[in-house]
Amino acid sequence: MATTPDVRPVGDLPDAIGKTAARELSLRGLTSLEAVASHSKKELLAIHGVGPKAIAILGESLKAKGLDYRGA
Repeated sequence: MATTPDVRPVGDLPDAIGKTAARELSLRGLTSLEAVASHSKKELLAIHGVGPKAIAILGESLKAKGLDYRGA
């Protein structure tokens, strides 16, 4: 079984999104909630490791900062 490197913490993204989601977002330069907010849920769900749970967790963090997904 391959292990996924744990790159957390990534910017101000919540750790609860999981290590795969954090790594894949980081590889795409999405290392802040502001960067995440510039994308739609659909775009983020297309990224390996970013599923509905990560979207919900990110959504809560975005709301706490007065942000939302693009097009939401």
